[in-house]
This record gives sequence, C-alpha cells and structure tokens, in this order.
Amino acid sequence: MVQKKKTPKRIKGLARNGVFKAQLANGLTVVLKESHHAPVVTLWCWYRVGSRMERRGITGISHWVEHMLFKGTPNFPKGKADQAIARAGGISNGFTWLDFTTYFETLPADKWELGAQIESDRMVNALFAPKDVASERTVIISERQGNENNPRFLLSEEVQSAAFRVHPYHHEIIGDMCDLQTMTRDDLFSYYGAYYAPNNAIVVAAGDFKTADALKLIAKYFGKIKSSRQAKPIAAQEPPQRGERRVQVQGPGGTTYIEVAYHAPQASHADFPAMVVLDAILAGASSLAVFGGGGSNASSRLYRALVDTELATNVYGNANPTVDPFLYIIGVTLRAGRTPAEVQAALDAELDRIVEQPVAQAEIAKAIKQARAMFAYGAESVTNQGYWYGFSEIFADHTWFETYLDRLAAVTVKDVQRVARAYLAQQQRTVGWYIPVNDEPPLASNQHSSDEE
Repeated sequence: MVQKKKTPKRIKGLARNGVFKAQLANGLTVVLKESHHAPVVTLWCWYRVGSRMERRGITGISHWVEHMLFKGTPNFPKGKADQAIARAGGISNGFTWLDFTTYFETLPADKWELGAQIESDRMVNALFAPKDVASERTVIISERQGNENNPRFLLSEEVQSAAFRVHPYHHEIIGDMCDLQTMTRDDLFSYYGAYYAPNNAIVVAAGDFKTADALKLIAKYFGKIKSSRQAKPIAAQEPPQRGERRVQVQGPGGTTYIEVAYHAPQASHADFPAMVVLDAILAGASSLAVFGGGGSNASSRLYRALVDTELATNVYGNANPTVDPFLYIIGVTLRAGRTPAEVQAALDAELDRIVEQPVAQAEIAKAIKQARAMFAYGAESVTNQGYWYGFSEIFADHTWFETYLDRLAAVTVKDVQRVARAYLAQQQRTVGWYIPVNDEPPLASNQHSSDEE
C-alpha cells in the first residue's frame, strides 16, 4: 500500500514592498527579500541574545557561546562547516553585540541550502565539548587581555560602566575577567538551551530565489525544531542621571584620549533620526552597522574646532541603534603637548554652540545627504541587506530599515535643536579621560562632579 505524503500546511505571512514576513508554528520569524541582481543568496540567523541579557557572574557569556557554536556538531564536526562553505564558493561569519548574536552565510544561489543546513543544525546540536570549552576560555581571556592593551578600550569600558549603573549595558560585550575565569561548561550550555531556539530567532534570506521556494526550504530545516521556555529577559530600566559623572584612567602610552557619553534614545524612538543628523553635523556621518566604518569628517564642526586648530589628531561620534536607550559617544585623540582640560573646554564650547544656536538649513541638508549616502552605501550588497533586515527586526521590525532614509530626509532644523537640547545636557553625560602615566594625572578636585556625591 502506497502512503500518500502529507501536504504541508500553507504558511501564512505578509508581503510588503517586496519583503515577505512569516512566523512558523514553533515561533521562528522568517523575513525574505528577493533580489535578482546577482546569482547569490545570503542567509542570516539572528538570536535575541547579547550582553544586554547577561547578569553579574556570567558577563561575556553570549560572546563565549557564539565561539562555541563554531566548534562543531555531530553533523558538521569542527571545521567541516567552514570547509563546505569554502568549497561552495561562499563566505560566513558570526558575531555578538549588545542586543543580539548572529551568524550568516552568503553563497551562490544554487547552493544556499547549505546555509540553512548549517544554521538549523547549529541551533540545536552544538556539542560544547569540555576540552573545547577549556581551550576557548584561554582564547577569550587572551582576547580580553589584548583589549586591555588598548587605551581606548580601557577608557570606553570605564565610561560605559559609569554611565549605566542598573542596566546590563553597564558591562562590555567581552565580559569581566573574573567571570571569564569562573564560568563553567554547564553555565554555557544552559544559556545556549535557553536562548538558541526558534521562538527567540529570526531567519533572514535575501537574494536570487523565489519567495515560495525559500519559505519551503527554511520550513524544511527549521520547522521541526522545538521552541523553548526562554529565560526571562532582563528588563532593568536605567534611572535618570542627575549629574555629570567623571572617570579617569591612567596607563602606559604617550597619547591622551577623551570620551564623552550622553544618554541617547533607542533606535525605535522618534528622535533617533535627528540624533543621527546631529552626529553628522558634529563629527561626520558614520555607518550605523556594527561592522561599518565612516567617511571623511573633515568638514564637521568638531573636526574644525579640534583637529584644524591642532588640539587633536582625531575626533569621532557614534550613535548606535539599540533596543534600549544607549549612549551618544564622542571620542577625541589629543595632539601631543595638549592638555585634556584645554581640549575638553574647546569640545564643550562647540557642544554648547549647537545647543544654543539653531543650525543653518544648508548645514542640515548637507548632513542629511552625507548620512543618507553612508547608510545607503552600507546596505547596497545582498549580504548587507540581509544584515539590515535582521538587525531591524531585533530593535523594531524590517520596515525600520525600509523607511529609515525617508525619516532621515524629514529631519528639520527644529528637530536637530530640540534633540541637542534634550540629550546633550551636562547632567546626563559621563566624561572620561585617559592619561598616559608620563602625563599630569590628577583631575582638579573642583572638576569632579557626580550624582553619587
């Protein structure tokens, strides 16, 4: 007797502006974008877990678990997945950030099923062999030690930890050394079981396929994976900051650095596009992608005020898209012979000016043009499109990516002045100085100000 194959249930979803979004029965979110410009497909698997989900005792665990998922499964022993992708002519990677962990493969269009095989297998079958846990502990501790040789890392860590007292954004993604030394294999495996599940994941595919076929393929590999009872997310809300905080780091080297961090809105907030324009005016447009860079900022206000005047050799700004309110960060590298006090004064004068005086329409238009170009450049490849569709789903949904340029173009002079006044307030900032050991170290006592005092 011949058994009839069961007809798979039709997966309902919503098509919008060429993007199809659906949810499988196990809770997996699927986002698909056809793009037939090149015979390639990128597949991203996102997990709503990053350092934001960590607590004291297991800081750095999200990043460590990410490392362990490259150590193999019974189906793809260590190194075999990378070999298969290389043979197919593809590329792959993974990384952890504040709000997420993600993995991707970009492959020829006729071989992208391999990506679905690898990621669905990785979701449930990672081994976490004790010997691999031990070896990776050494690797990650070494990575942490390497970071500690970088003055900018040391300063940034101190500033971020001072800016956040309650929220898990308090600690660096790499984690604290004491936790890296004491976490166990059981800690890692339990964390993996709690967060690596379809109901906490987003699979994004973009490229040369037909949507119906891509949906069937993803359902084939991911649809039978069981959902999990997730650990409760940490929902700590950072209390308002009631006074400027200052930190000072001393260490080796011959260069002095300044970092100023203001509490800033999250990516889904209506003020976020105006903050991006404000950043472009002050420090030059930058990519919002985690792995992106920036263009020339030689015409920005802070460059002219600090670099052209030979107070500094470099200045940058950074407005990160995040799930919860994070920080708008300005960093300055001082020129030799300049003191942090004089550079801080010049920096503050420029920040006061943009708060007190409306920005000219022509300057707004230029900043918007630069920010739009930087964003568009960082989203033009199929791989980067897959990144943005998934990243947007982490902090909002994929329509954030599709409408972002329009919202950026709509920013007005009043918007920029409003957000400058709202967010560049001295009482809600943290100021950090990195002082080389051969420089004058102490802050004058009347320069200390903190809402702890």
